[in-house]
Amino acid sequence: PVAPAQPVMPAVAVPVDRYLTPYRVGTGDVLSVTLTGADQAASFLPIQVRVDREGHVDLPTVGRVLVGDKELQEVEEAIKHAFVPAVLKDVAVHVALMEPQTTNVVVLGAVSNPGIVRLRRTERNLLFALATAGGAPDTGAGRATLKRIRTPDEQVTLDLTDPAELEAALALAPLENGDIISVEANPNTIYVGGLVNQPRPQIFPPGAQPTVLQVIAASGGLRTDVTPTEATLIHHQPDGRDVHVKLDLLRITTAKDPNIALAAGDILWVPDTVLTRVQDWVNKNIYIRAGASVNYNVSGIEFLNRRGQQSGGIGGRGGGLQDQLDPYGFLLRNSAIQAIQSQVTAPP
Repeated sequence: PVAPAQPVMPAVAVPVDRYLTPYRVGTGDVLSVTLTGADQAASFLPIQVRVDREGHVDLPTVGRVLVGDKELQEVEEAIKHAFVPAVLKDVAVHVALMEPQTTNVVVLGAVSNPGIVRLRRTERNLLFALATAGGAPDTGAGRATLKRIRTPDEQVTLDLTDPAELEAALALAPLENGDIISVEANPNTIYVGGLVNQPRPQIFPPGAQPTVLQVIAASGGLRTDVTPTEATLIHHQPDGRDVHVKLDLLRITTAKDPNIALAAGDILWVPDTVLTRVQDWVNKNIYIRAGASVNYNVSGIEFLNRRGQQSGGIGGRGGGLQDQLDPYGFLLRNSAIQAIQSQVTAPP
């Protein structure tokens, strides 16, 4: 059977230029209006007015003036048209935005300044929210999830590095108070393996750059039953190639070589060498007893617990306690000599 085709989201026409134009006045904004005429009678002290729900401001003498969704220059022209020539022959109008109405949203995750950000009326979208929060650092994955506080079941995740999804982000309904934006972070994971006590992936906070000695210490340090002297750093390049760098751990620990910082995704491998292989073989096969080295095919504990092997041990003696404690008979011979000496020296 043929799998059904996935639905394709139709292209949405987004007025991108609208987000790049000067600020447009809206409901709740507080404006400062100054009128300056040719004579003193035509001049007014600056007054502050708030834009109402219908987009009007209430001015002395002329009453309500429509200013909603206009740029500041267009607002000045609308106010001047209200005064000239009905009230004044001529007047210069200056309008300044004193206190814009803002929307408070929460931005979390891989941004420079996470927390509550305030957005002006024409900035209520993902891009302005992330920019106000300081933008995503290099550790950001470029994916942002929007959760609407009033409709928590409606959740959207967009890859802002994709131009199509970036356009879709601009086409979303304006953000509202309490909406939450979460920005994913690239996992800052460094992989450590080989002759360390705890070989495992290590996860560090975003932006952290641990050094070679730090990640080795976080892995419980180097093994002490052998003597590792070198390591291999494997770094994945953006072009897909892996670069292998040999590190001299002895020179790094003695500050003769730099203790370099590692990047997310790096692999630090402490390999076996000829020396460590020999040491490991000696540790597994050679045991020291009574000052002599003996090579066993089984572990020391297993040798002591298997009577059959004890009876076939050195000197052909059985597997009694004497053989367990003195496989070479040193103690037995010493006790026999002491017995002979006691007989010779005993009084008649």
